[in-house]
Amino acid sequence: MLDGIPESIVLGLSLLERGSVSVAVLSAVFLSNLPEALSSTAGLSKSGWRRRWILGLWALVTVVGAISSLAGFALFDEASGATVAFVQAFAGGALLTMLADTMMPEAFGYGGKQVGLVTTLGFALAFFISTLE
Repeated sequence: MLDGIPESIVLGLSLLERGSVSVAVLSAVFLSNLPEALSSTAGLSKSGWRRRWILGLWALVTVVGAISSLAGFALFDEASGATVAFVQAFAGGALLTMLADTMMPEAFGYGGKQVGLVTTLGFALAFFISTLE
């Protein structure tokens, strides 16, 4: 939830700014959340959580994310550019924190040195997708 709520708010903000959510933002959210979800699910399963509770947790995360997107859309309609920039910067920082604290160490531990190259390619892909719009 550290990065999920802020990034969902940014999705809502992007609806305000552009009238739609960009392919680059949707791709980035999906590509960043998929490994997080897989990793978290595996960890919860190994620690003894039942499948039903894991699915319930992910359903709750989905609902909270949807509410956060709605909040980003509804609450920041009249927000100043500085406020919107702060929210976007906070969301980016939360994502970087999640990557640095959890995802990269785990990925390096299981995947080895090529994780850095794949991460760089992921950023390049995100940049490429953003240029298509």
